[in-house]
Amino acid sequence: MIAVLMLLILKSGTVSAWSVTLENPNPCALKGSSVEFRCSYNYSKQETVDKTTWHKGELKDGLWKRVKLSDLPSYENRTEYLGDLQHNCSLAIHDVQENDAGYYYFRFDTYTVGWRSKTSVYLSVKELSARVYPDTVRAGDTVTLECTSCQLPSVWFKDGRRVAKTEFQAQVEDAGNYACAVEGQESALSDPVALDVQYPPLSVSAEVSYSGKANSSVNLTCSSTANPPANYTWYKRTDSLSSTVQVGSGQVLSIPSVEQSHTGLYFCQARNQLGENNSTELLTVDVTDKTVNHFILLVGIGVKVVIIIMLTLVIIIWACRWRCSSAVDKEENHNDYENIPTAHTDRHLAQV
Repeated sequence: MIAVLMLLILKSGTVSAWSVTLENPNPCALKGSSVEFRCSYNYSKQETVDKTTWHKGELKDGLWKRVKLSDLPSYENRTEYLGDLQHNCSLAIHDVQENDAGYYYFRFDTYTVGWRSKTSVYLSVKELSARVYPDTVRAGDTVTLECTSCQLPSVWFKDGRRVAKTEFQAQVEDAGNYACAVEGQESALSDPVALDVQYPPLSVSAEVSYSGKANSSVNLTCSSTANPPANYTWYKRTDSLSSTVQVGSGQVLSIPSVEQSHTGLYFCQARNQLGENNSTELLTVDVTDKTVNHFILLVGIGVKVVIIIMLTLVIIIWACRWRCSSAVDKEENHNDYENIPTAHTDRHLAQV
Protein backbone atom coordinates (compact mmCIF):
# COMPACT_ATOMS: atom_id res chain seq x y z
CA MET A 1 0.00 0.00 0.00
CA ILE A 2 2.82 2.39 0.98
CA ALA A 3 4.65 1.57 -2.23
CA VAL A 4 1.53 2.39 -4.27
CA LEU A 5 1.15 5.72 -2.51
CA MET A 6 4.79 6.57 -3.09
CA LEU A 7 4.37 5.81 -6.79
CA LEU A 8 1.33 8.04 -6.94
CA ILE A 9 3.27 10.85 -5.25
CA LEU A 10 6.19 10.46 -7.59
CA LYS A 11 3.89 10.36 -10.58
CA SER A 12 2.10 13.50 -9.54
CA GLY A 13 5.43 15.38 -9.28
CA THR A 14 4.96 16.34 -5.63
CA VAL A 15 8.00 14.41 -4.30
CA SER A 16 10.03 17.63 -4.10
CA ALA A 17 7.65 18.87 -1.43
CA TRP A 18 8.71 16.09 0.97
CA SER A 19 11.99 16.80 2.77
CA VAL A 20 13.82 17.03 6.09
CA THR A 21 16.48 19.74 6.47
CA LEU A 22 19.11 19.57 9.23
CA GLU A 23 20.70 22.94 9.91
CA ASN A 24 23.86 21.57 11.56
CA PRO A 25 24.47 17.90 10.78
CA ASN A 26 27.65 17.74 12.92
CA PRO A 27 27.01 19.46 16.26
CA CYS A 28 29.43 19.29 19.20
CA ALA A 29 28.34 19.44 22.82
CA LEU A 30 30.27 19.68 26.06
CA LYS A 31 29.59 17.04 28.65
CA GLY A 32 26.91 18.25 31.05
CA SER A 33 25.66 20.98 28.69
CA SER A 34 22.61 21.14 26.41
CA VAL A 35 22.58 20.79 22.64
CA GLU A 36 19.92 21.61 20.06
CA PHE A 37 19.34 19.92 16.70
CA ARG A 38 17.79 22.59 14.47
CA CYS A 39 15.52 20.87 12.00
CA SER A 40 12.68 21.65 9.58
CA TYR A 41 10.49 19.47 7.33
CA ASN A 42 8.07 19.83 4.43
CA TYR A 43 5.36 17.68 2.90
CA SER A 44 2.49 17.84 0.46
CA LYS A 45 -0.18 20.43 1.21
CA GLN A 46 -2.82 17.75 0.93
CA GLU A 47 -1.29 15.85 3.89
CA THR A 48 -1.71 16.30 7.62
CA VAL A 49 1.12 15.34 9.98
CA ASP A 50 -0.01 12.90 12.60
CA LYS A 51 3.21 12.02 14.46
CA THR A 52 6.89 13.03 14.74
CA THR A 53 9.70 10.97 16.27
CA TRP A 54 13.45 11.17 16.74
CA HIS A 55 15.60 8.03 16.52
CA LYS A 56 19.16 7.12 17.36
CA GLY A 57 21.26 4.61 15.48
CA GLU A 58 22.11 1.65 17.70
CA LEU A 59 24.06 -1.53 16.99
CA LYS A 60 22.09 -4.46 18.37
CA ASP A 61 22.95 -8.10 17.78
CA GLY A 62 25.33 -7.04 15.06
CA LEU A 63 22.62 -5.13 13.18
CA TRP A 64 22.28 -1.36 12.78
CA LYS A 65 18.86 -0.24 13.92
CA ARG A 66 17.08 3.04 14.46
CA VAL A 67 15.63 3.13 17.94
CA LYS A 68 13.14 5.71 19.20
CA LEU A 69 14.61 7.98 21.86
CA SER A 70 11.48 7.41 23.89
CA ASP A 71 12.43 3.72 24.04
CA LEU A 72 15.89 4.41 25.44
CA PRO A 73 15.83 4.77 29.27
CA SER A 74 19.02 6.87 29.33
CA TYR A 75 17.19 9.74 27.55
CA GLU A 76 14.26 9.87 29.97
CA ASN A 77 13.58 13.44 31.13
CA ARG A 78 16.55 14.71 29.12
CA THR A 79 15.02 15.21 25.65
CA GLU A 80 12.73 18.08 24.70
CA TYR A 81 10.94 18.28 21.37
CA LEU A 82 11.01 21.94 20.32
CA GLY A 83 9.12 21.43 17.07
CA ASP A 84 5.47 21.00 16.13
CA LEU A 85 3.26 19.11 13.69
CA GLN A 86 3.74 21.76 11.04
CA HIS A 87 7.31 22.30 9.85
CA ASN A 88 9.59 22.61 12.87
CA CYS A 89 11.31 19.40 14.03
CA SER A 90 14.03 20.79 16.33
CA LEU A 91 15.14 18.69 19.31
CA ALA A 92 17.07 19.54 22.51
CA ILE A 93 19.07 17.12 24.66
CA HIS A 94 19.96 18.29 28.16
CA ASP A 95 22.78 17.19 30.48
CA VAL A 96 24.64 15.62 27.59
CA GLN A 97 26.66 12.53 28.47
CA GLU A 98 29.45 10.76 26.64
CA ASN A 99 27.20 7.89 25.50
CA ASP A 100 24.91 10.41 23.78
CA ALA A 101 27.43 10.66 20.96
CA GLY A 102 26.19 9.08 17.72
CA TYR A 103 23.80 9.36 14.77
CA TYR A 104 20.26 10.77 15.09
CA TYR A 105 17.39 10.63 12.58
CA PHE A 106 14.02 12.37 12.29
CA ARG A 107 10.79 10.83 10.99
CA PHE A 108 7.31 12.23 10.53
CA ASP A 109 4.11 10.43 9.62
CA THR A 110 0.97 11.68 7.95
CA TYR A 111 -2.31 9.83 7.88
CA THR A 112 -1.28 8.25 4.57
CA VAL A 113 2.54 7.97 4.51
CA GLY A 114 5.68 8.16 6.66
CA TRP A 115 8.85 10.05 5.80
CA ARG A 116 12.27 9.94 7.43
CA SER A 117 15.37 12.03 6.95
CA LYS A 118 17.80 10.73 4.37
CA THR A 119 20.70 12.31 6.21
CA SER A 120 21.49 12.19 9.92
CA VAL A 121 22.81 14.35 12.72
CA TYR A 122 26.09 13.15 14.18
CA LEU A 123 26.61 14.41 17.72
CA SER A 124 30.13 14.70 19.15
CA VAL A 125 30.46 14.90 22.91
CA LYS A 126 33.57 16.36 24.51
CA GLU A 127 34.56 17.17 28.03
CA LEU A 128 35.78 20.69 28.73
CA SER A 129 39.52 20.30 29.15
CA ALA A 130 42.59 22.50 29.28
CA ARG A 131 46.00 21.76 27.83
CA VAL A 132 49.28 23.61 28.26
CA TYR A 133 51.78 22.80 25.55
CA PRO A 134 54.47 22.07 26.42
CA ASP A 135 53.78 21.69 30.13
CA THR A 136 57.45 21.84 31.12
CA VAL A 137 59.56 24.63 29.63
CA ARG A 138 62.64 26.69 30.25
CA ALA A 139 62.26 30.38 30.95
CA GLY A 140 61.92 32.16 27.60
CA ASP A 141 60.32 29.23 25.73
CA THR A 142 56.96 29.67 23.97
CA VAL A 143 53.87 28.21 25.65
CA THR A 144 50.47 27.62 24.02
CA LEU A 145 47.17 27.22 25.88
CA GLU A 146 44.59 24.95 24.23
CA CYS A 147 40.99 24.59 25.44
CA THR A 148 38.73 21.78 24.27
CA SER A 149 35.39 23.58 24.16
CA CYS A 150 33.66 22.46 20.91
CA GLN A 151 35.08 25.57 19.21
CA LEU A 152 33.11 27.80 21.55
CA PRO A 153 34.82 31.04 22.64
CA SER A 154 36.88 30.26 25.71
CA VAL A 155 38.58 32.20 28.48
CA TRP A 156 41.63 31.25 30.57
CA PHE A 157 42.55 31.56 34.23
CA LYS A 158 45.82 31.07 36.09
CA ASP A 159 45.46 30.33 39.79
CA GLY A 160 42.05 32.04 39.66
CA ARG A 161 43.16 35.15 37.72
CA ARG A 162 42.20 35.93 34.13
CA VAL A 163 44.88 35.31 31.49
CA ALA A 164 44.97 37.66 28.52
CA LYS A 165 47.06 35.65 26.04
CA THR A 166 46.90 32.01 24.99
CA GLU A 167 50.46 32.08 23.62
CA PHE A 168 53.39 33.66 25.40
CA GLN A 169 57.04 33.31 26.30
CA ALA A 170 57.17 31.74 29.73
CA GLN A 171 58.81 33.60 32.61
CA VAL A 172 59.42 32.44 36.15
CA GLU A 173 56.19 34.01 37.40
CA ASP A 174 54.11 32.17 34.76
CA ALA A 175 54.47 28.84 36.55
CA GLY A 176 51.17 27.68 38.09
CA ASN A 177 47.84 25.99 37.41
CA TYR A 178 45.75 26.92 34.35
CA ALA A 179 42.07 26.24 33.61
CA CYS A 180 39.67 27.30 30.86
CA ALA A 181 35.93 27.92 30.59
CA VAL A 182 33.38 28.75 27.90
CA GLU A 183 32.92 32.50 27.66
CA GLY A 184 29.83 33.50 29.58
CA GLN A 185 30.02 30.32 31.68
CA GLU A 186 33.12 31.16 33.70
CA SER A 187 31.83 29.36 36.79
CA ALA A 188 32.22 25.98 35.04
CA LEU A 189 35.99 25.59 34.85
CA SER A 190 37.91 22.72 33.37
CA ASP A 191 40.22 20.62 35.52
CA PRO A 192 43.45 22.58 36.10
CA VAL A 193 46.71 21.73 34.35
CA ALA A 194 50.15 22.76 35.60
CA LEU A 195 52.85 24.71 33.83
CA ASP A 196 56.36 24.04 35.11
CA VAL A 197 58.86 26.78 34.26
CA GLN A 198 62.47 25.78 34.87
CA TYR A 199 65.35 28.22 35.37
CA PRO A 200 68.93 28.34 36.73
CA PRO A 201 69.68 29.45 40.31
CA LEU A 202 68.76 33.05 41.08
CA SER A 203 69.21 35.30 44.13
CA VAL A 204 71.96 33.15 45.66
CA SER A 205 72.76 34.29 49.21
CA ALA A 206 74.74 33.02 52.18
CA GLU A 207 74.70 33.71 55.89
CA VAL A 208 76.80 32.71 58.90
CA SER A 209 75.75 31.59 62.37
CA TYR A 210 78.66 32.03 64.79
CA SER A 211 78.80 32.73 68.53
CA GLY A 212 82.18 34.48 68.23
CA LYS A 213 83.95 32.20 70.73
CA ALA A 214 86.95 30.07 69.93
CA ASN A 215 86.26 26.33 69.71
CA SER A 216 82.55 26.95 69.13
CA SER A 217 80.66 25.73 66.05
CA VAL A 218 79.98 27.71 62.88
CA ASN A 219 77.16 27.06 60.37
CA LEU A 220 77.30 28.62 56.91
CA THR A 221 73.92 28.42 55.10
CA CYS A 222 73.37 28.97 51.36
CA SER A 223 69.97 29.59 49.71
CA SER A 224 68.61 30.38 46.24
CA THR A 225 65.52 30.19 44.03
CA ALA A 226 65.91 27.56 41.32
CA ASN A 227 63.87 25.03 39.36
CA PRO A 228 64.82 22.24 39.54
CA PRO A 229 66.31 22.69 43.04
CA ALA A 230 69.99 23.60 43.17
CA ASN A 231 72.91 21.67 44.58
CA TYR A 232 75.36 23.67 46.69
CA THR A 233 79.16 23.70 46.90
CA TRP A 234 81.25 25.71 49.37
CA TYR A 235 84.59 27.37 48.60
CA LYS A 236 87.24 29.21 50.61
CA ARG A 237 89.66 31.85 49.35
CA THR A 238 93.30 30.89 49.70
CA ASP A 239 95.94 33.19 51.16
CA SER A 240 96.70 34.54 47.69
CA LEU A 241 93.03 35.54 47.23
CA SER A 242 93.39 34.68 43.53
CA SER A 243 92.31 31.07 43.83
CA THR A 244 89.80 29.04 45.82
CA VAL A 245 89.59 25.59 47.32
CA GLN A 246 86.45 23.50 47.81
CA VAL A 247 85.73 22.97 51.49
CA GLY A 248 82.33 21.25 51.45
CA SER A 249 78.99 20.58 49.76
CA GLY A 250 75.33 20.81 50.71
CA GLN A 251 73.15 23.73 51.68
CA VAL A 252 74.77 24.00 55.13
CA LEU A 253 78.50 23.94 55.76
CA SER A 254 79.09 23.08 59.41
CA ILE A 255 82.39 23.61 61.23
CA PRO A 256 82.00 21.84 64.60
CA SER A 257 84.96 23.50 66.34
CA VAL A 258 86.40 26.74 65.02
CA GLU A 259 90.17 26.98 65.01
CA GLN A 260 92.67 29.51 63.76
CA SER A 261 93.03 27.56 60.51
CA HIS A 262 89.36 28.22 59.69
CA THR A 263 89.92 31.95 59.44
CA GLY A 264 89.19 33.21 55.91
CA LEU A 265 86.63 34.20 53.28
CA TYR A 266 83.90 31.73 52.25
CA PHE A 267 81.27 31.71 49.48
CA CYS A 268 78.83 29.17 48.01
CA GLN A 269 77.93 28.12 44.47
CA ALA A 270 74.38 26.99 43.51
CA ARG A 271 74.03 24.77 40.43
CA ASN A 272 71.38 22.80 38.53
CA GLN A 273 71.27 21.39 35.00
CA LEU A 274 70.32 24.81 33.59
CA GLY A 275 73.21 26.80 35.02
CA GLU A 276 75.05 28.01 38.09
CA ASN A 277 75.47 31.14 40.18
CA ASN A 278 77.59 32.24 43.15
CA SER A 279 76.59 33.99 46.34
CA THR A 280 76.98 37.74 46.12
CA GLU A 281 78.72 38.14 49.48
CA LEU A 282 81.81 36.64 51.11
CA LEU A 283 81.50 35.33 54.66
CA THR A 284 84.34 36.13 57.04
CA VAL A 285 85.31 33.71 59.78
CA ASP A 286 88.09 35.33 61.87
CA VAL A 287 88.81 33.54 65.12
CA THR A 288 91.59 35.96 66.16
CA ASP A 289 89.49 39.09 65.88
CA LYS A 290 86.60 37.48 67.70
CA THR A 291 88.86 36.39 70.59
CA VAL A 292 90.54 39.81 70.83
CA ASN A 293 87.18 41.56 70.76
CA HIS A 294 86.01 39.25 73.50
CA PHE A 295 89.10 40.09 75.59
CA ILE A 296 88.67 43.80 75.02
CA LEU A 297 85.07 43.49 76.11
CA LEU A 298 86.13 41.80 79.36
CA VAL A 299 88.79 44.45 80.03
CA GLY A 300 86.27 47.18 79.43
CA ILE A 301 83.90 45.63 81.92
CA GLY A 302 86.72 45.34 84.51
CA VAL A 303 87.64 49.03 84.16
CA LYS A 304 84.05 50.04 84.68
CA VAL A 305 83.83 47.94 87.85
CA VAL A 306 87.03 49.54 89.29
CA ILE A 307 85.73 53.02 88.53
CA ILE A 308 82.44 52.27 90.26
CA ILE A 309 84.25 50.95 93.35
CA MET A 310 86.51 54.04 93.55
CA LEU A 311 83.55 56.39 93.19
CA THR A 312 81.79 54.53 95.99
CA LEU A 313 84.81 54.90 98.32
CA VAL A 314 85.10 58.64 97.58
CA ILE A 315 81.41 59.12 98.40
CA ILE A 316 81.76 57.18 101.68
CA ILE A 317 84.83 59.21 102.77
CA TRP A 318 83.15 62.50 101.89
CA ALA A 319 80.04 61.49 103.85
CA CYS A 320 82.09 60.59 106.95
CA ARG A 321 83.96 63.91 106.87
CA TRP A 322 80.75 65.83 106.51
CA ARG A 323 79.23 64.09 109.54
CA CYS A 324 82.28 64.77 111.71
CA SER A 325 82.31 68.44 110.75
CA SER A 326 78.66 68.77 111.67
CA ALA A 327 79.25 67.29 115.14
CA VAL A 328 82.01 69.86 115.91
CA ASP A 329 79.80 72.73 114.82
CA LYS A 330 77.07 71.59 117.15
CA GLU A 331 79.50 71.41 120.06
CA GLU A 332 80.74 74.96 119.48
CA ASN A 333 77.26 76.45 119.15
CA HIS A 334 75.92 74.97 122.46
CA ASN A 335 74.32 77.60 124.90
CA ASP A 336 75.55 76.13 128.28
CA TYR A 337 78.31 78.81 128.85
CA GLU A 338 76.86 80.53 131.99
CA ASN A 339 78.41 77.97 134.32
CA ILE A 340 81.90 78.83 133.20
CA PRO A 341 83.50 81.46 135.55
CA THR A 342 85.40 84.43 134.12
CA ALA A 343 87.68 87.12 135.61
CA HIS A 344 84.95 89.75 135.35
CA THR A 345 82.59 87.61 137.33
CA ASP A 346 85.11 87.08 140.15
CA ARG A 347 85.65 90.82 140.67
CA HIS A 348 81.94 91.40 140.87
CA LEU A 349 81.54 88.77 143.56
CA ALA A 350 84.40 90.29 145.66
CA GLN A 351 82.78 93.69 145.74
CA VAL A 352 79.57 92.23 147.04
